[in-house]
Amino acid sequence: MSEQVNPRRWMILISVGIFTLMATLDGSIVNIALPVISKNLHIGMNMAEWVVSIYLVTICIFLLMFGKIADSIGKIKVFKIGSILFIAGSIVCGLSNSLIVLLLGRVLQAIGASMAMATNNGIITQTFPLSERGYALGYIGSFVSIGAIAGPGIGGIILGHFHWSYIFWINLPIGIIALLLGYFNLPKTESTNPKKFDTKGFLAYFVTLLLFFSAIFIGQAVGFTKPYIIVTFVVALICLWLFLRIEKRVANPMIELRIFKNNNFTLGLVAGFFIFVTNFFFNVVSPFYLENALGIAASTAGYILMAFPLVQVVVAPISGKISARVNPIILTIVGLVVIEIAQLGYLAFNLKTSIWFILLFIGLNGLGNGLFQAPNNTMIMSSVETHDLGIAGGLNALSRNLGMIIGVSVSTTVLFLSMSQFYGQPVTTYIEGRPDIFIDGMRVTMTLAVVICLIAIVMSVVRLIKSGRSQNE
Repeated sequence: MSEQVNPRRWMILISVGIFTLMATLDGSIVNIALPVISKNLHIGMNMAEWVVSIYLVTICIFLLMFGKIADSIGKIKVFKIGSILFIAGSIVCGLSNSLIVLLLGRVLQAIGASMAMATNNGIITQTFPLSERGYALGYIGSFVSIGAIAGPGIGGIILGHFHWSYIFWINLPIGIIALLLGYFNLPKTESTNPKKFDTKGFLAYFVTLLLFFSAIFIGQAVGFTKPYIIVTFVVALICLWLFLRIEKRVANPMIELRIFKNNNFTLGLVAGFFIFVTNFFFNVVSPFYLENALGIAASTAGYILMAFPLVQVVVAPISGKISARVNPIILTIVGLVVIEIAQLGYLAFNLKTSIWFILLFIGLNGLGNGLFQAPNNTMIMSSVETHDLGIAGGLNALSRNLGMIIGVSVSTTVLFLSMSQFYGQPVTTYIEGRPDIFIDGMRVTMTLAVVICLIAIVMSVVRLIKSGRSQNE
């Protein structure tokens, strides 16, 4: 019996993809505007950093909740509400004239973004037939990577011509188009499975992430050896243990822990997390390298960095289509190997490296991610039951956002610690007139990225071996 095909599935993909792009883009596009925002709102750079941090943290906190709610009341309903909240938050951010209002707008944006991120893969998985699913999820993977990586480039172009508020105003016309596409094409009804919400589990999860991220961000400023930072990490671990204990006992947990017994799901999720951590290592050091060390203009640096998402947007859908015909695990391993080659190439960057050499390895990184993301997302979402699509999508998006935050925080910490070691005194920023110190620190940082990517390769090989054994049994 053939699968029923939704004739409007491609319009649904465009609507979902646009909001996925905007939600991910707004996690990185603000970075390049922080100096301008700091000056305009008369606040310090450390306070301005919260404009970025509060967005990513809020997404991580609410993703799983909305994934569970989506399984209960319907993924499309949650996605639509999230889209409206994201646009409303963008309006608040655009109108803001103080840090408090801007942060409130960012929280509203993030809540809407978490609702869209928690449901996008689930909507696509249930909309497309298996033969087209990898291709469609490949596009979603492209939107995610473009948003995550292209933010500084796009933000730089906007700042070159308009006020910083247009970073948020640009969401309105694009978001309204996506809303209209969704209104006319997304199904008006869908199956639901109402269940009691796991309030205790969510509270334990909320406190865990709040303490964990607070320890990371404050620790970066004051040092991770401070007793209260260590205590905060310990309490966060205790709260995590409590959360897992609650999830094992309640009737309708926020996370069905049984889902992690699925090797394709769990190993794919963790491998995806490691790759986002890896990608954000270079995302952190590249502006310093291109603008400070090489003296390239910010707008030109933005165009150079666009090589990554431009290559991926071409490769990912093709990879998704191929994954329907060959073993997708092999395709992910090939992609990871290409990403590893790119990381090794980054280690060779120095003050005399040509632009073409830089573009080559940034493009290779985009190629590797394009090969990896689509089949990996397909395996993650196709390995769970239909009633778990919402929470699976939430966990998949959570792994990406955690990867971004951990990648930013760890790479920044390693970069400045290693620079401090080479310089002989504490360093918290680029040292003018000493690009050699930065290059040394960058090499240490990217060496860690090579190791992290290697771990992802090993995990994918393990996944291939386990998959082969399960097929032979």
